[in-house]
Amino acid sequence: MAERMRTLATCKYGCTKFISATEGAQEIAISYWNNLNDITEWKQNAEHLAAQALGKSEWYKSYHVQVVEIIREYEKISK
Repeated sequence: MAERMRTLATCKYGCTKFISATEGAQEIAISYWNNLNDITEWKQNAEHLAAQALGKSEWYKSYHVQVVEIIREYEKISK
């Protein structure tokens, strides 16, 4: 389901990047989008809504969602 949602978000709804990591029982997922409209449309997708319902009832005891705007970003890339 996660792979399907990732593919759908990136190919149809404009998600530009998706990163996830798990440590023990903790999981973090970060998705990057061009604008709020793309996020809004993604949140209304029937398959995504079904996956969210499964997440709430079966996969996660708790979760936390933040929608944030990146003010500044920089990185060092080793060669």
